[in-house]
Amino acid sequence: QVQLVESGGGLVQAGGSLRLSCAASGRTSSSYSMAWFRQAPGKEREFVAAISWSLGTTYYTDSVKGRFTISRDNAKNTVALQMNSLKPEDTASYYCATSRRAFPTTPGEVNYWGQGTQVTVSS
Repeated sequence: QVQLVESGGGLVQAGGSLRLSCAASGRTSSSYSMAWFRQAPGKEREFVAAISWSLGTTYYTDSVKGRFTISRDNAKNTVALQMNSLKPEDTASYYCATSRRAFPTTPGEVNYWGQGTQVTVSS
């Protein structure tokens, strides 16, 4: 079992920044990568970014490239998502996830989920 706890969501104006954090505990050695997904009301959960624990290789969905940065701290078992130049369309619940796959880009490839944290971007 892996437990994931997110923090850092909130309300921000368009163009602003937020930093999300995810603390992992439990059998984290069974995970190859960490990822962030998001889900807006009435929409399906979608991939945002992923990072491998070992090499720190990253992967992003096109809509956040150049604005979001995913990073990890192996010693603390934490993953962060720095979100800059936020847009109203970034409004969603953001979920931390872990996977045994290299870059889980669909919810079906995720093994464990966090409880989610709300990000709201006002125009």
